[in-house]
Amino acid sequence: MASGTSRRTLEAGDEAPEIRLPDLNGEERTLSDFAPTGRTLVAFFKTTCPTCQLTFPFLDRMRGGRLAIIGISQDDRARTREFNEHFGVHFPVLLDSETSGYPVSNAFGLTHVPSLYVLEPNGRIAWSSFGWSRKDIEALAQMAGVEVFRPGEFVPEWKAG
Repeated sequence: MASGTSRRTLEAGDEAPEIRLPDLNGEERTLSDFAPTGRTLVAFFKTTCPTCQLTFPFLDRMRGGRLAIIGISQDDRARTREFNEHFGVHFPVLLDSETSGYPVSNAFGLTHVPSLYVLEPNGRIAWSSFGWSRKDIEALAQMAGVEVFRPGEFVPEWKAG
């Protein structure tokens, strides 16, 4: 989790800070590299977080919809690659690790993961959610224009982050 933060957690209506972080290949990337003109879902996580492990496979089902999706891992490259492989995460992931001082997590004022943000092209936060809420994932899926839950699949209503 991000440390040393004393500011409030950003939420819908706030302006998002700049996102400039290395990807899993070590190349520095910005949000506009992935979604220059549309809405973007930015999803912060830790690889050891059980709620993140529940959430991220559902987020991956939204790929190809109307939202670009970017993960931001608070862990190192090796653990993040292992998480992606194990939980079937195929969208781009950037690294905001402890060794870098969690610059983006701290700029967002994070205190919990998963923390999910939908950002408008103008940099404003349009929507935010923290932890797991089936209702929130359904709202995200609607924004993305996809069905995320499968018939007969057990999906909890709520789980703390």
